[in-house]
Amino acid sequence: MTSLQKKIWLLVTVVVFIMAAIWTSLTFYNDKMQDQYNDILERYLLMNQVATESSQIITDLNNYLLTPSVDNLSRLNESKDQIKQIRYQIEGFRHEENDFALTNYEHLMDSLLDSTDRTLTLRTKQDSEDYVEAFNEATRISKYLSEMSLTLIDQELKTYDSFYRGIIEQSEELRILGVWMFLLITLLLVLATYWFSRKITGPVKQLTEAAIELSKGRFDLKIEVKSDDEISFLAKMFDQMRININNYLVEIKQKAQLERELQQNKLLLQESQLISLQSQINPHFLYNTLNTLSKKAYLEGSEETSDLLVSVAGLLRYNLKRLDKSTTLLDEVHVLKQYMDIQKARFTDRLHFHMDIEEDCLSVQIPRLTLQPIVENAVIHAVEPNEDGGHIWFRVYRQNERIRIEIEDDGDGISEENIRAILEGESRDTEGHSTGIGMSNVVNRLRLFYNETNILLFERDREKGTRVILMIPMKGEDNDEGSDCR
Repeated sequence: MTSLQKKIWLLVTVVVFIMAAIWTSLTFYNDKMQDQYNDILERYLLMNQVATESSQIITDLNNYLLTPSVDNLSRLNESKDQIKQIRYQIEGFRHEENDFALTNYEHLMDSLLDSTDRTLTLRTKQDSEDYVEAFNEATRISKYLSEMSLTLIDQELKTYDSFYRGIIEQSEELRILGVWMFLLITLLLVLATYWFSRKITGPVKQLTEAAIELSKGRFDLKIEVKSDDEISFLAKMFDQMRININNYLVEIKQKAQLERELQQNKLLLQESQLISLQSQINPHFLYNTLNTLSKKAYLEGSEETSDLLVSVAGLLRYNLKRLDKSTTLLDEVHVLKQYMDIQKARFTDRLHFHMDIEEDCLSVQIPRLTLQPIVENAVIHAVEPNEDGGHIWFRVYRQNERIRIEIEDDGDGISEENIRAILEGESRDTEGHSTGIGMSNVVNRLRLFYNETNILLFERDREKGTRVILMIPMKGEDNDEGSDCR
């Protein structure tokens, strides 16, 4: 992971490197130009020094001729050594254009030294005429050297005239190049600074936007920051905090939902218990009375009345049991038959009840008093209001991995508003006459028992009729019954 400190040091290093490269380039070019100037100046100084030293030799030689002392001879020898040293240095200035002139120049210096030595030799022999002549020759050679020095300097000036102009042009080009380099380097530094700032401010901006979204309560958005420094680590920790908060909120919602379901279940149980308490008026007395009436009717030859009283007693006994217990679909169908026997006695030919049941599917578990309130609702709204009565169909069969139960009537149908109210658990005037249990109560108990929402459905015919469909999971079967419907 690249830290912010490393990024800053990288930017500083780049800036220092660029500045060092510029300084090195300028220093190198300046040193090169200075060396060239020094080389040319050294040429001129050496040539001028030749003229000066040649005149000094003549002066020292004249002093020695006038006063032949050791000091004068020593100064003369020093001047001769100086001329020899200069001659050796001038050899390095040779090139194609001054080769011939420089050769003559060196020969003149050699001739000056020879004339000086010859003058000293003749002076030692006391040959006045010869050493004077040799001295005069040395003086002429000295004058030639001075003139030759001026000639060579002038020739060097002409030779390096184009060089001077080139240097001037290069200086101008260097100045223009320096301006462009300054602009280019400035642009590069601006771009590098912009890139560097984006590498820092970009992730910070992303993190800020994520914080704004979190402040709005959007804990489902993942926080992603494209960076490789401390900001990326901070974003990961921030995202982990978001996940923890989101999980905590989900947990709170689940607990709240569970509490609502428990409270709803409690209310349903309280409602069912209240109804049961209201109905439990000395039940044994009622059972015994109904049984007595049934036997009396049988003894009097009224078998139909006896069967009807047995159905009423069985229905009453089943309705007074606890609603929070489950039973098999077989028991529910048996109670439903007893209820329909009572209703057939009431409506005679006006009620037509049709049953189509697959017997091997009756072992599935179902909440108590589920079918009777639905069928009773069909009797109340589809058969009772019509003068000609109506038909009710009851079907049980297997569909995929579920048991499909249908209760269908040919009445006027149910409105969309009532369907919505029943499915949403709103209180409506749909309570049965015999049980006091409404359709909403049945729907809620089914949802709680199977922990599913779409356990009960409604279908309406365009002309008339209503079909109530229950999709019972097969996992709710009672294994002890040994049913084959799996």
